[in-house]
Amino acid sequence: MVENEKLTAEERIERAKIPGKKSPKMHAFYRGKVETTLKCAVRSFDDFGIWYTPGVAAPCREIHTDPAKAFDYTNKANSIAVVSDGSRVLGLGNIGAVAGLPVMEGKALLFKYLGGVGAFPIVLDTQDTEEIIQAVKWIAPGFGGINLEDFANPKCFTILDRLREELDIPVWHDDQQGTAAITLAGVINAVKVVGKALDAVSFCVVGAGAANIAFVRVLIAAGIPAENIILVDSRGILHPDREDLEEAKDENPYKWKYAHETNGERRTGDLATAIEGTDVLVAASKPGPDTIRKEWLATMNGDAVAFLMANPVPELWPWEAKEAGVRVVGTGRSDFPNQINNSIGFPGIFRGTLDVFATTITDEMAIAAAEAIAATAEAKGLHEEYIVPTMMETEVFINEAVAVGTKAIEQGLARRPLEPDALRAEAESKIRHAQAETRILMEHGQIAPAPEVDVS
Repeated sequence: MVENEKLTAEERIERAKIPGKKSPKMHAFYRGKVETTLKCAVRSFDDFGIWYTPGVAAPCREIHTDPAKAFDYTNKANSIAVVSDGSRVLGLGNIGAVAGLPVMEGKALLFKYLGGVGAFPIVLDTQDTEEIIQAVKWIAPGFGGINLEDFANPKCFTILDRLREELDIPVWHDDQQGTAAITLAGVINAVKVVGKALDAVSFCVVGAGAANIAFVRVLIAAGIPAENIILVDSRGILHPDREDLEEAKDENPYKWKYAHETNGERRTGDLATAIEGTDVLVAASKPGPDTIRKEWLATMNGDAVAFLMANPVPELWPWEAKEAGVRVVGTGRSDFPNQINNSIGFPGIFRGTLDVFATTITDEMAIAAAEAIAATAEAKGLHEEYIVPTMMETEVFINEAVAVGTKAIEQGLARRPLEPDALRAEAESKIRHAQAETRILMEHGQIAPAPEVDVS
């Protein structure tokens, strides 16, 4: 969407509904978005004896002797599981595993097309924390990494922490680390656009779920003073005197921790009080519109920044934030400028992680990705409606992969250390291959042309 078009508010809202109107028919036409395909040659009948029995027994024996050879002889090094229980899907809430499957397929599509990563949607028919942890551990041997998706708070923290401890492959919760990385990238460039120093601005972070708890952690790790951050949940500003937070500290220790570490002014009160006089608003809360009020944004400092990231509808429409005086506005949607969405991060982050056979993904690797995202956009020229690259700028994923792989090597987490030039060549080859494969299938009619959908 082009924000400077002369449209009424009603016309803009109707245009924002178009993707949702098109989506059901498009999904039904293709019967989903992903499927498995082959990556090896089948030249004759004899090849079946190489790829399957009897020849396949030879690599099986070698892997049995040395399990690390699975990275050489199978697709393990380039395959991940996108796992969800459907307990918190986008802005839709607990809609269950089957209803969440289109999102997991969409995630797999983005992994493949943008990062050259083979991703498999796996939805679990349980919402029990221990059963989820066990299920992921059972399937882990077949994958080079695990992407946790759309798990409710606070169990998402327990699941991530346990699996990171108990598995020797990267486990990543995109709603936490992925959103934190792209949000940090957006903040880095937005404050440059408005001429402020990153370590001096004040933050109001709206929503204390998985995304923003991780964002605050990464923000502090990146050098932002914790006292400059005000964190808000559905009951108001987090502070040490909140009895409800103390009562729930065993169930959700992260909110209790940040109630003590952030909010140097020791503000108390509601969301409107939290927003007043801050420089940067980062909201990942209840879908809008009008979850955040236009008049509240008008109380922010001059040259303010607001990221309104709820999906599918932002907490406030971006043009209303602009009318309130905010200079730089980002949302989670691709049809508005400045998409602050983890789709800009996870394909490149996993690409770099997998290429060095890393054992985990650290916050430092996520910060390295954020810096690479920010630098890619800055090289093209920053302005109020361009602070992060779009998903169609392939170089951002390659740059992230190099930065993440390099950081993993520096931290001693890589089974396969590569030089930066080799990392770049590997990432570019896999990403370009995935995109060319899709393009060729479309050109030859193996992927049918998309149908026209009437959205009137």
